[in-house]
Amino acid sequence: MADGDTLALQGCGTALVTPFTPDGAVDEGALRALVEWQVGEGVAFLVPCGSTGEAATLDLQEHLRVVAIIAEVVAGRVPVVGGAASNDTKKAIALSRQVIDAGATHLLHASPMYSRPPQRGIIAHFRAIADAVSRPVVLYNVPSRTASNMEAATTLALARHDNIVAMKEASGNIPQVEQILRERPDGFAVLSGDDAVTLRLMTAGATGVISVVSNAVPRAMSDLTRAMRAGDTIVAQRIDAMLVPLYRASGLESNPIPIKAALHLLDRVANVLRLPLVPLADDYLATVRDALVAAGALE
Repeated sequence: MADGDTLALQGCGTALVTPFTPDGAVDEGALRALVEWQVGEGVAFLVPCGSTGEAATLDLQEHLRVVAIIAEVVAGRVPVVGGAASNDTKKAIALSRQVIDAGATHLLHASPMYSRPPQRGIIAHFRAIADAVSRPVVLYNVPSRTASNMEAATTLALARHDNIVAMKEASGNIPQVEQILRERPDGFAVLSGDDAVTLRLMTAGATGVISVVSNAVPRAMSDLTRAMRAGDTIVAQRIDAMLVPLYRASGLESNPIPIKAALHLLDRVANVLRLPLVPLADDYLATVRDALVAAGALE
């Protein structure tokens, strides 16, 4: 286990949105400004080109350009965990190498979606990727999107690989995550993949979160995770209580629809998504605005 690589992934990492211009192109100016703001607000690492970043609708050139811009703006200040997932292992390896060349310090790989391999297939997929790439791999378990769960035994088997350093767990199965936390090898980081359970998982030993809401409230989520790592649960609980409305609002429609609406209300990005995603329903806008006010992000 590469301890230095693991220790870099603690606290709050933002699953970054990809800003688009009104005509649907990647908004490079908005992306640069968003990244600079995130780093300035204390976010510990950035995670572009995942589901929050609408990677499914980025072409290869756009995908690599987004990672390259972020790496350029970050300039080594925080890690860049580039999304490179595919349910085709060969494609996942090829994309991983290109994402590394674009500047990623780590790779995020979701369990293969749609194909629904058995657990031994999931293990073989991740081991093949980790064997083939020159940067540390972060596993991502998100059954709501992939249609298959990575069981605790699967994660624990993969955690023993020298080039697999962390896990983003978004299964919603708390006992499963707690088992991983109890039995993981030294140096293997477990990160919450769900903002709403970050406090609970960090209490059980998770090192932080890959957060959606930190797109809009990077300082608050960074302070929450920093407080938890320092053992100041009172401060962390107070911040968490302020953010509960935003956690709930972020699930009103499919991610990243609500968080892009929130960023638009904060005048950070245009409220533009690529089909089949569409802007947040008007009926929900007041809820998102109220949640931003409750979080102290908007007056």
